[in-house]
Amino acid sequence: MSYEFFIASRYLKAKRKQAFVSVITLISTLGIAIGVMALVIALALITGFQEDVQDKILGATSHIMVSDLSGEGMAGYEELIDKVRGVKDVLVVSPIIYDMALISGPYKSKGGMLKGIDFELDRKSYSWLENLDKGELPTDSPQEGILLGREVAFSIGANIGDVVVVLTSSSRLSPLGPIPKQKKFVVTGIFSTGLYEFDSTTALISLRSAQRFFNLGGRINHLQIKIADIFRAPQVGEELRRVLPPTTYVTTWMELNRSLFSALKLEKNIMFLTITLIVFVAALNIIATLILMVMEKTRDIGILLAIGSTSRSIRKIFFLQGAMIGVIGTTAGALLGLFSCWLANTFQLIKVPVDIYQISYVPFHINPLDLMLIVGVSFSISLLSTLFPSHRASKVDPVVALKYE
Repeated sequence: MSYEFFIASRYLKAKRKQAFVSVITLISTLGIAIGVMALVIALALITGFQEDVQDKILGATSHIMVSDLSGEGMAGYEELIDKVRGVKDVLVVSPIIYDMALISGPYKSKGGMLKGIDFELDRKSYSWLENLDKGELPTDSPQEGILLGREVAFSIGANIGDVVVVLTSSSRLSPLGPIPKQKKFVVTGIFSTGLYEFDSTTALISLRSAQRFFNLGGRINHLQIKIADIFRAPQVGEELRRVLPPTTYVTTWMELNRSLFSALKLEKNIMFLTITLIVFVAALNIIATLILMVMEKTRDIGILLAIGSTSRSIRKIFFLQGAMIGVIGTTAGALLGLFSCWLANTFQLIKVPVDIYQISYVPFHINPLDLMLIVGVSFSISLLSTLFPSHRASKVDPVVALKYE
């Protein structure tokens, strides 16, 4: 152990007559700890909310959507699927059909999205299809089946085995003129994705049923694609635009949810900058503490200089003292922040309205890079705050310091 570190650690343990300096040191350490703890909790909250909503959105929908622009549907879509599968990073391609519909149950009606999918193909990609809340997937039976989102089923009062009537915006001619097309389906199952907006607006039928219902023949109107790396969606989307015909439109999950994730990112950055001010204010206390310590230890500094210590050693003593305050405060704050996040996750302390935020409680996710950034910023501010006091200590004149001793 160097004598500079030994003296710096001794100065942190103030004697009775230096109790005031000790209190200021404690306040500085607590200020750093509280600032770091607040940063850890705030960034974990924003990150947790963003990741949870992102997982739920991508768990219920596709990473990339290819839509038909002609209005007549995609004929020969099997060839398009082969082209899409040839693009790098594409894992699953499945055909879908969807349109707005009115679903009438035993008690009331509700508007939503009627979606035709290939259940055998999509159940491998979406865990909520494999593990339904109730019932089972529709089968090829004379009475065609339908899956309802949990909130849809609750709203219209439908349960397994009930018959619901689906009306679409497309019409058919009758002696009285055009009337909305309608069809009866038997509820065979109820699903829950965890995404309230999806569960409260979506009903699923088989792809063949949808083709018959919407008079598409052997055509579809969308392809949904899942890729290996969700953050490469823009690059994969560009590759798809080059291989697909101009009558199709490619949309990524980032484009569909751009406003939501942009707002969350902006909020995270603003919160980081705002709470960092707490650490900065605490660092000002370190400056005050070290200046008071220099004034208190002027005689000691004079003695050290008189017996051969260099100005660099004196500067190092007070630099190490401020660094120890920063390390102790940062470490304590990080540990308290991690413990608070664990506590909030374990007991689900922050409940939120699920119909507004898509989740029932706020999860706290610690991003290792965020934690490293917080610790780095806090420690850097603490070190910078030691520069002026340590420089001032190194300029003490030993003759003046010991003149009246």
